[in-house]
This record gives sequence, C-alpha cells and structure tokens, in this order.
Amino acid sequence: MSGALAALARHGRLVLVAGLAVGALAPGLARTMAPLIFPMIAFLLFLATLRVDMRAAFPGRRSLPGYLAVTLVMQVALPVVAIVGLWALGAQASVLGIGLVLVLAAPPMTGSPGLTILAGGDPAPALRQLVLGTALLPLTVLPVFWLLPVFGAPLVVVEAALRLLAVIAVAGGAGIVLRGRVAWLRGPAGQGAVDGLITLAMAVVVVGLMSAVGPALKAPGPAFWATLAAVFALGFGAQVITLLLARHRAPQGAPALAVIAGNRNLALFLGALPPETAAALLLFVGLYQLPMYLTPLIMAPLIRRLAPA
Repeated sequence: MSGALAALARHGRLVLVAGLAVGALAPGLARTMAPLIFPMIAFLLFLATLRVDMRAAFPGRRSLPGYLAVTLVMQVALPVVAIVGLWALGAQASVLGIGLVLVLAAPPMTGSPGLTILAGGDPAPALRQLVLGTALLPLTVLPVFWLLPVFGAPLVVVEAALRLLAVIAVAGGAGIVLRGRVAWLRGPAGQGAVDGLITLAMAVVVVGLMSAVGPALKAPGPAFWATLAAVFALGFGAQVITLLLARHRAPQGAPALAVIAGNRNLALFLGALPPETAAALLLFVGLYQLPMYLTPLIMAPLIRRLAPA
C-alpha cells in the first residue's frame, strides 16, 4: 500500500489535473461530492502535519516579525490597494472585482503545504503562514469590510475564521501526536505514503469544488472566458511575482511564499456574502481551482530554475 501511495505522489501533478478534468466533465459526480469538501480539507491539514516536523513549523521569536509582515501585506495591504483601484475603475461591485478582493483578503488555502510539497518546496513556511494568516483573519478583514461593505456582516466571517481555527487545532494536533508516536511516518517510506495521501485527497476535493464549472462549459459565454483569464492572471501572476521577489531574500522559503500568494482560501468568505452575490461568485470560485490545482505542474519547473533548493 505504501508503495502505491508513493507512486501516486510521484505522479501527483498529473493526478491533480485528472481531478480537475473529472470535476469539470462529470457535474453530477461533482455535486454528489460537494458535501465532502470541508471534511477533506480538514483531512489535508491533518496530513500536512504528519508530513512536516512541527518543531520547525511555527515561527520563532526572530522569524515571527517576517511572517507577520507577509500576512499583513497579503491580507491587508494588497486587498486595500485592489479596492482603491476598483473604485477608480468603477468596478468595486462587479463579480470579478469582488472575487479579486476575496482572494487577496483570504488566508492561505488549507492545502497549501501539500501544494508546496508537490511544487518541490519546503511545506513548513506555508504551514506557518496558513496558521498565522487564519489566526489573524478576524482582524485583517476589518479594513476590507469597512472599505467594501458588500461582504455583509464581518461577524459572520469572524465566526467562520474561528471555526476554521478549531479545525486547524484538532486536525493539526492529531497529526502532531501521530507523527510523534509512529516513527515510520518520519522516515522516507512514511513520508512518501503521506505525500500520496495528500495527492489523493486534493484530487477528491477539487471534484466537488468544480460543480459550477461543468454546466458553464456546455455554453461558455464572454463572462466565462473573462473570469477564466482573470483567475489565471491572478493565481499565476501572484506566484511568479512573489517567487521573483523572494528568491534572493529567502531562497528556502520562496517556493512556499509563491504558492500561498496565488492560492487563497476564498471559499471561507462565501457564508458572509448576500445569497445573490454568493451565487454569482460560484463560477469564479470553481474556475479559481484551475490555476490552484495546476500550480504544481506549472510552478515546479519555475521553482527549480529560479529558486533551486
């Protein structure tokens, strides 16, 4: 079994692409699997803590200011700048504009440590930014909500962030305990098996997340293509720019910073939006999964070239 999982991990980039294809081409299956999204996200976090040495997974006193600065830039400064730009263009209430701000204001996606592994980087910095970004989300969203009140009641998002924090504590804590007690998980065979499980779980999650994309593919209109172009420019643009900026200052952490810059947990905000706005954003959320799950396939060669280990 462990050998099969390790083989799955070796072909992880293609497995994720296969998950995207299944989700887009089998909308009935995607709708059926949608209820599994949140449990699988929690399972991904559990697997990430199995894979990472947690003694090095949290910022120390010296490194904490740097991680805090990254969180504030990504979750406060960038969305505020985006809101100002959207106001200047008169597009602050557009679906693309709201989706852009959602992505920038969100913490790193729960599976970002797994994506970092598949892209060839060290997952520990991604896990640190995930925990810190989620912990600070109730505070970092306040200026975003104040400037763009279309998101609705901030307390709803604060409650969602606290629930996610509870999931992180339970799933991450279970992973820490199991990794500490089972020596096999800390060896090459155990790590390969965990990588395979991460790949499989991410492929399952994306099938459910693509439930709105399949019907749109039957008759794609201008909004479909505009949204598709926007999410690819946003996802990969953020990753490439971050990789170029960080590769000299923090070469070891540059891959993880790039991955988290372009892969954010925007679905966390859907419960805080008015129902009609949330419904309009479903296509954006679904298409945003495309660059997210293509990240290992496309970013791994760039990471090997621009930020080699």
